[in-house]
Amino acid sequence: MQKIWSGTINGKKIEKSIEQSMTLLHFLRDELSLLGTKVGCESGDCGACAVIIDKKLFNSCITPAFAVAGCEITTIEGLSENGQLHPIQKALLDTGSFQCGYCMPGMCMALKCAMDAAEHNLTEEEIREAISGNLCRCGSYSLVVEAISLLQEVKKS
Repeated sequence: MQKIWSGTINGKKIEKSIEQSMTLLHFLRDELSLLGTKVGCESGDCGACAVIIDKKLFNSCITPAFAVAGCEITTIEGLSENGQLHPIQKALLDTGSFQCGYCMPGMCMALKCAMDAAEHNLTEEEIREAISGNLCRCGSYSLVVEAISLLQEVKKS
């Protein structure tokens, strides 16, 4: 049975008729063509599908779309502004912090959420904690920590 979903995604008001049982992941990808949110485990374990909902990190694969109707949702596509990469994305790219890149959208969202919530520069331990819900099969964790540490140093100076 279809029902109207209404909310804000990446700063745009959205109203769309979708199946009531649809997950947020499939709503974003299949109905809105926001393909940056990746399909991984579909059980909430890998973080490839992470998005920010009302300033909190969620795995969209286990989040019913209608549970977050009316919320402010940000996907990886919503991080860039005027065609420019977000500083987190740029730092990860500039330092070669990924190999295949499949986990990077989810990691970027986790890092943005953690950095926005912190009132200080994240410590190495806090960066590792922020990305602990993201599975990187290439093992790029230490490069991600290095990139974010460097980004924070640049922002501080």
